[in-house]
Amino acid sequence: MTMDDGHFEKELEELNKMIMNMGKLVEEAFYQSSIVLIKRDISLAKMIIEKDREIDLMELSINKKCLQLLALYQPVASDLRFITSTMLVVTDLERIGDLSQDIAQRVIELKDKSAITSLSDLPILVEIVKTMVHESLDAFIERDTLLAKKVPQMEINVKALRDAICKKLQEQMVKNPTNVSWGLSLIHITRYLKRIGDHATNIVENVIYMVDAQVIKHKKRV
Repeated sequence: MTMDDGHFEKELEELNKMIMNMGKLVEEAFYQSSIVLIKRDISLAKMIIEKDREIDLMELSINKKCLQLLALYQPVASDLRFITSTMLVVTDLERIGDLSQDIAQRVIELKDKSAITSLSDLPILVEIVKTMVHESLDAFIERDTLLAKKVPQMEINVKALRDAICKKLQEQMVKNPTNVSWGLSLIHITRYLKRIGDHATNIVENVIYMVDAQVIKHKKRV
C-alpha cells in the first residue's frame, strides 16, 4: 500500500464516521418525533424543528467529502460503490430528518390530544417504521445484506396499518365535520411515516448494491 493508499483509507474511515454521526442524529430526530406524536410533547417538537438545520449541514459536508474523494483518488470497485452509495444514502437520511420535522410541525398544529390516543394502530405503525430506520442504518454501517433484505418486507405491514388508520379517520370526519382539521393532519402524519419507511428501504437497496454490486431498486418489492 502506498502513502496515497494509506491516506485514502483514512479518508474513507472519516467518511464512514461522518455518515454514522448523521445516521445517529437522524434516527434520534425520528425517535423524538415519535415521542412528540404519541405524547404530544410540544417543547420537544420545537427542538426537532430547530435541529433540522444541523442535519442539512451534515448532508452538505458529506456530499462535499464524497466529491473530493472521487476527484482526488478516482476510486474503483467497492470503494467507488461505497462513496456513490453514501451520496444516495445521505439524501434519504436528510429526507427522514425533514419528515421527522414535518411530523413535529403537524403535532404542534393538533389541538385535540385524544385524536392521537384514540388510534390504537398508530403506535404500532410508528414502531415498525422505527425498526425499519434502525435496521437500515445498522445494515449500512455493518455492510449486512441479510439484515438489509429484511427491511423491505416490513412495508406490507406499514401500508396495511396506514390504510386502516386513514379509513378510521375518514369515517370519523364523515360522522363529524369538526373532526376534519385534525383528521387531515393525522392523515398527513401517516403519509410521512410511510415515506420514512420508503427512505429506509432506499437505504438498504443501496447497501445491497454497495456490498454485492446488485441493483434491486427497480425490481418488484415483495
